[in-house]
Amino acid sequence: MNVNQNRSHAPRTRQEHQTNSYNKNNTQRNDTLIYALGGLGEVGKNMYCFEHGNEILIVDSGVRFPEEDLLGVDYVIPDYNHLVKNNRKRKVLVITHGHEDHIGGIPFLLKTVDIEAIYAPAFAVALITKKLEERKMLRGVKLIEISDRSSLKMHHFTCGFFNTTHSIPDSLGILINTPNGRVVHTGDFKFDLTPIGSNADYQVMAYMGQIGVDLLLSDSTNSGVEDFSISEKKVAAEILDTMKKTEGRLIVATFASNVYRVAQIIEAAIACGRKVIIFGRSMENVVTIGRKTGKIKVGEQHFLSPEQLAYTPANKTCIVCTGSQGEPLAALSRIANGTHRYIKLIPGDTVIFSSSPIPGNGASVNQVINKLFRAGANVLTKSILGNLHTTGHASQEEQKLMLQLIKPKYFMPVHGEYKMLKQHKDTAIETGIPSENIFTCANGDVLILRNHQVFESSWRIMADDIYVDGNDISGVSTAVLKDRKILADNGLVAVIIAIDSRENKVLTKPVIVSRGFVFIKDSQGLLKEAEMIVYNALNEKMQQRTTFSELKNCVRGTLEPFLYNKTHRNPIVIPVIINSKAAMQALQQSRAARLTQRRKPMPN
Repeated sequence: MNVNQNRSHAPRTRQEHQTNSYNKNNTQRNDTLIYALGGLGEVGKNMYCFEHGNEILIVDSGVRFPEEDLLGVDYVIPDYNHLVKNNRKRKVLVITHGHEDHIGGIPFLLKTVDIEAIYAPAFAVALITKKLEERKMLRGVKLIEISDRSSLKMHHFTCGFFNTTHSIPDSLGILINTPNGRVVHTGDFKFDLTPIGSNADYQVMAYMGQIGVDLLLSDSTNSGVEDFSISEKKVAAEILDTMKKTEGRLIVATFASNVYRVAQIIEAAIACGRKVIIFGRSMENVVTIGRKTGKIKVGEQHFLSPEQLAYTPANKTCIVCTGSQGEPLAALSRIANGTHRYIKLIPGDTVIFSSSPIPGNGASVNQVINKLFRAGANVLTKSILGNLHTTGHASQEEQKLMLQLIKPKYFMPVHGEYKMLKQHKDTAIETGIPSENIFTCANGDVLILRNHQVFESSWRIMADDIYVDGNDISGVSTAVLKDRKILADNGLVAVIIAIDSRENKVLTKPVIVSRGFVFIKDSQGLLKEAEMIVYNALNEKMQQRTTFSELKNCVRGTLEPFLYNKTHRNPIVIPVIINSKAAMQALQQSRAARLTQRRKPMPN
């Protein structure tokens, strides 16, 4: 591990010395800037930047999965505009581990920002390679595997790495030497004294604390959880014990990215004489990569194909699937809804949730659990009586241990909602770090590291959320999201108008079509009245010279207040103007057909 520090020994002029003494809130040429484009005030889209001179070292590039009110949004990513503006600067990306909130944004980042190379641990390299191959983006990307023995040397930054324990293999923390001081970034971590995988590098952490660390950035996700977290080995024993007691078919849902947990589940199933079948695309990918990298050491003979499932006794099968967070399209949700291609729930099935709901997902998870119970399944979740899950993030006592090992002069809690950052600050104060040396920042806030001292800058970097629909990284605007919200709540009204622009007149009464606003058969009077109001307004408007744009505004300005007064709802109003007599005739025929349909008697 490289702990040598690059120092600038160039003599300072008197003017420079005075600037350093009095200009504390503005950046100077030799400052090291530290800021987050994502990961502060939220759980997800982690992206932390270290900038000095003509170089930017980026740690992680993640996504955040959208909340329910972000209709149609697939991912939330950071705003890369600051990096785009600095595209001439040399940029290197370092990945701490392979979770989506740390690697999911890489394809979007590479589309807009010039990245010289991506450095990542072995398992993350496999996941990133798969991700870029699927998007046909792997060619031209320099992807370099790192470990705790690797070092990364740039002109201004020198990085060393150390092993941490997390819920995915090959999780690393980073020591960053800069011209102005040492920074440690823990990545996601926990302290597990009996881990399933490799142990954390306690000695290296303690050594870094002895040689001196100026600033620590540390994981805050479980800042509100007291004591130590449960060991993975206890979870493994609980899962094995549960499987031994289960007589019927077994379905286990967990995070696909928790490779050690998936390996435990598969090994426990085999120990109980069960064959394993995997469902869910992300789960299938992780198991394939886990077996290739040796993290899941299970032979092909222990797995079932979907076609073999129907011919295997229920007490000899174990289904491992995605959907532990109640995702609508995940395997478990489709099983609960009865829409899965290969699995139909039968009374006596046992479903194990080896996970805890992420904040905000509780309602979705409960909905799936209720459907499973209705189908006659026995559902087991983590509770006081059963340790079927443990976290991959440090609880308060583990956070204190990290702070005591690293002994930083300054501290910046990262990776968490604001309350988590604040709770982590309180924990740091308990360990002896002065309150004024702790920075509870938001995305875009800039810290200045200058001559082993850290303070906040008076300026900020734009670090807004970008909403991605599909693969379009231009982002869905807030106006589009507002329209989607209106459509979801109030529906849509289309007004079809036939005019003759040569004679400057409306050819026939408008036709109003409603979707999601009112039920047409029950609202004929309302729609007829609306048609007449729009018709009269258009006739008055077309007494003078006008434009298509003004006609559309006339329709909206007339119809929207009328509909709100009648229904207290604000649907989106879309005027459609047809400028031809032939189209007018087709519109009249359509109107006649619609009237005929309305007059048909309802079936008994």
